[in-house]
Amino acid sequence: MSDDLAARLAHNVKELRQARGLTQARVSELAALPRATWANLESGLANPTLAVLHAVARALEVPLEELISTPRADVEHFAAATLPRRSRGRVQVRSLLPGPPTSTELERIELPPKSRLAAVAHAPGTREYLACESGSFELVVAEQTLVLAAGDVAAFRADRAHAYANPGSRSAVAYSVVLLKPTA
Repeated sequence: MSDDLAARLAHNVKELRQARGLTQARVSELAALPRATWANLESGLANPTLAVLHAVARALEVPLEELISTPRADVEHFAAATLPRRSRGRVQVRSLLPGPPTSTELERIELPPKSRLAAVAHAPGTREYLACESGSFELVVAEQTLVLAAGDVAAFRADRAHAYANPGSRSAVAYSVVLLKPTA
């Protein structure tokens, strides 16, 4: 393993462990790895197998790529204009999570009066939470229709066909949190 990659792995593993308030002994237990293996990972001396990296990622509850990625800054600022957005007709959808896709999607959905947005069903096991911020949101999942007022939240299986509509006479805003089912 290259020195740079080993150093990134060591840094990330140690930072992630410390951020969770875990000792090396406890996290190695969670990963079902010998404590010496964990110590070698954090020192940059290890050349771990894929199975070891997978165990580490599961114990730290992060995607595998986070173990070897370039360390991120403690705080980052993303200007509104840099966040991904898409429009479907008059409907505006803006992602609130910058960067590459993760197992969570967080979006702001703005529906003009009398508009509708059909959503694509996600992978099996995916859950979605829709929080109405203002106006009125009509949520249709399979054959069921719910009307959400400001402050209401709906939780539903997002692996079913679903759609959002604004039956009102003023714009409506909601926040969607999609939790994609892990594939591993």
